[in-house]
Amino acid sequence: MTTNPLRIGNGQGFWGDSASAPLTLASQEPYLDYLTLDYLAEASMSIMAIQKEKDPNVGYARDFIQMVKAMIPLWQKGSPLKIVTNAGGLNPIKCAEECRNVLQGELKRPFRIGVVVGDDIFPLCRENPENPLFDNLEMADSMIHVHDRLVTANAYLGADGIADALKQGADIVITGRVADPSLTVGPCIAHFGWALTDYEKLAGATIAGHLIECGTQVTGGISTHWLKIPMGDSIGFPIAEVSADGSCIVTKPEKTGGEVSTQTVKEQLLYEIGDPDRYLSPDVTVSFLSLEVEEIGRNRVRITGAKGKPPPLTYKVSSTYRDGYRVEAMLTIFGQEAPLKARRAAEMLLNRCRAAGYPPQRSSIECLGDGAVVPGVITSKESVKECVLRMGLADRKQETLEFFAKEVYSLVTSGPQGTTGYMTGRPHIREVFAYWPCLVERNLVQPTIQILEVL
Repeated sequence: MTTNPLRIGNGQGFWGDSASAPLTLASQEPYLDYLTLDYLAEASMSIMAIQKEKDPNVGYARDFIQMVKAMIPLWQKGSPLKIVTNAGGLNPIKCAEECRNVLQGELKRPFRIGVVVGDDIFPLCRENPENPLFDNLEMADSMIHVHDRLVTANAYLGADGIADALKQGADIVITGRVADPSLTVGPCIAHFGWALTDYEKLAGATIAGHLIECGTQVTGGISTHWLKIPMGDSIGFPIAEVSADGSCIVTKPEKTGGEVSTQTVKEQLLYEIGDPDRYLSPDVTVSFLSLEVEEIGRNRVRITGAKGKPPPLTYKVSSTYRDGYRVEAMLTIFGQEAPLKARRAAEMLLNRCRAAGYPPQRSSIECLGDGAVVPGVITSKESVKECVLRMGLADRKQETLEFFAKEVYSLVTSGPQGTTGYMTGRPHIREVFAYWPCLVERNLVQPTIQILEVL
């Protein structure tokens, strides 16, 4: 336990973020205490489910293994940097074993990999789908309707398992599904010796985790004044300096692109939150209403005043289930009344599917460039002379989509003049793993820790 501020950097905002960012950030900031890496968006588990269906030895972010390999020279030079990540996905044990294989014999000091498991509640959902807590949070449907098609069900665990692994000497902590801010809260609990009932401090650390969890968003990425930010060739990833009272300073490495300002911090504070007086995490219920955001220097913003209450009695659950198949295709239409031609061509094609006995259960027609992204923004469309026709179909029957895939590019010769963009061959049909958010009682979920020694 110590009172020195804890410096936590985030080098991964989602699975698909810059692969070079973790090593770059660690090299730019040799005095970082922790590096957090967030791989799991809601869609990530569906991707991992598809992978694990094909090979039970995968189902985790394999990019992470290469990242660990790239970090070896830093650890060989004596860097004390610890890593906390949810890269384990659906298979954290296998992910940890692969990391151990990469590190074996490379380090001249004791090195441990901690694994947090217990988030998998698939058996609970399959055995008791009528539990009202398993109803879909967005649509209120009962899980009974999809339980025979369930593929995964994982609870968003909190920071306690991460903290326990660190207390047991872990240099890398690998989890499955945990709440994004908990990747930051866990190191704070272990570092400062906080109790799990120190809600004000946990609230502050949760704010810090929320601010850096999406990587460069808080350093200017997707900001509303993005064009005015000096980006350079690359944007710097964020660092949170968390103090013993839970307050934090958000910053970034010197001489990197982007900015940390009250505007970028406030924009990220509001990102993906519901009730600002009741931000729910498995560690604490946080109120944002008393927060104070103060710019204290160039690219240094202090956040104080978080208020915390006990966490909910339930964990949120991310489930996936089989939901048929999907296919997408795109063509470019150029010329007078391009959007009108594009829509007529799309309807013609859908009617052809129906007439052949293959009516799709769901279909989407978008004319990108004609206001399809945000309807109503483009009000004057007379001058639109080009657009991208994007068609998407979904159905339980794969043969319906196969018919569409074989017919869609006939529009190159049977559609309107100015039809182009046929370059990649027939569109591919993909299986759909849909998202099912729900809840589970906390007392039914038992996180456990495993420690792997690296020799």
